[in-house]
Amino acid sequence: MDKKELDLILQEGEGLKIEFKESLSNIDKELVAFANSEGGRIFLGVSDDNKIKGISVDNKLKSQVQDIAINCDPSVEISLEDFGDILIITVKEGKDKPYRCASGFYLRQGPNSQKMKTNDIKEIILSQSKARFDELISPGFGFDDFDHEGLSNYLKKAGISTTADRDDVLLSLGVLDKERLNNTGVLFFSKSPKKYLINAYITCARYRGLEKVKVIDRKDMENNLIRQVEDSIKFIERNTLLEYEIKGLERKEIPEYPIEALREAILNAVMHRDYLQSGANVQIDIFDDRITITNIGGLIRPLTKERLGDISIRRNPLIADLFHRVHWVEKMGTGIKRIKDECQKHGRVKFEIETNGYFISSFKKKTGGVNEGVNEGVNEGVNEGVNEGVKLLREYI
Repeated sequence: MDKKELDLILQEGEGLKIEFKESLSNIDKELVAFANSEGGRIFLGVSDDNKIKGISVDNKLKSQVQDIAINCDPSVEISLEDFGDILIITVKEGKDKPYRCASGFYLRQGPNSQKMKTNDIKEIILSQSKARFDELISPGFGFDDFDHEGLSNYLKKAGISTTADRDDVLLSLGVLDKERLNNTGVLFFSKSPKKYLINAYITCARYRGLEKVKVIDRKDMENNLIRQVEDSIKFIERNTLLEYEIKGLERKEIPEYPIEALREAILNAVMHRDYLQSGANVQIDIFDDRITITNIGGLIRPLTKERLGDISIRRNPLIADLFHRVHWVEKMGTGIKRIKDECQKHGRVKFEIETNGYFISSFKKKTGGVNEGVNEGVNEGVNEGVNEGVKLLREYI
């Protein structure tokens, strides 16, 4: 550390890997937060507003810091460096996550140390054990509930011979281990995944107006994942408008929303949802002005909202692989980009993302979109458009 580097850090302020502290108060929380994340540095003697307040850096202080680190569970590995009246504590990313202090488990999120929720802790434990939900054996599944028709349909979509031995196929797909299906196998090839994974279904609802008050149509999709996605798209098509643009002898169909973008968003929700989280399933809500797709399970660390589309990190890579085999998704994390491209091509819908424990994809109709454009087109078409050979119609499908 030199003065030039310190000045730059003070100028930039606190961040994912930088924390300023004036005293030892709650420093154990910061230690475990960095250990549970990617590591970082604590500058003891610097205030939150980036001002050097100074602290008496002596052996007593260093011993106190070491004791606090040792008393974390497990002990946090640190190194100390004094720079004038500042003590710099470097925390390495932990090898035995999750770490906790007296007040609980913490995780670094941006410039703050946030208390971890139960599912955050579960996720870290699973990642440390190298076990993933999609590869875990489903202990309650019996082959009496195996969906042979579902497997046959899947193989046809994937271009795989339907005459091959069932177990050989399941082994090659990575969903069978010692004559037992794992969770991915249950999701794709059981008659009722919900029987074994209580939240493994999609709820679709159409509301009148802009809020969840009056339900017009509702359905739970409880079949295998392939059917869940297909049936969800059919529900959306049934509950949204289709516009026909006629020019001369040609007729072009324009859906109210970009269907391929919606399909991609539904696939993302199914692939990336946290199936270990109880009490919530994938939810598709259709309002007069928007469609939202809500998936429980926030972004996977170290992925951030800003880096979506730049890097690919999958919560359930085996589930993603089975969708890839039927050519529904790419493996390179291009889903968000494709959604944006389809919305831009459609031209009448704005795509937005919200992340806060949940992952919400919103497709909002732009002002002057289908409704306004169609009404305007019909009015003009009746009086003038017929002569020009252009007429806009819309209907429910």
